[in-house]
Amino acid sequence: MTNRLQNIGNNIRQIRKKQNIPQIELAVEIGIDRAYLSEIENGKTNPTINTLYAIADALNTDISELLKKHE
Repeated sequence: MTNRLQNIGNNIRQIRKKQNIPQIELAVEIGIDRAYLSEIENGKTNPTINTLYAIADALNTDISELLKKHE
């Protein structure tokens, strides 16, 4: 489970940074605490499906991009 969470978190971080969006800006946009977003990006917490959809929408990407597994 941890590897999956780390994979999702890494995907979110990479997409966010590629778009030059600060963590605080994304967190405010989707209505979560910046520390919670940090925990998601670091694979330390299991976000709800609603949170993942909110993140994907805010990053203008499909949720499948957040869930992609990288070898």
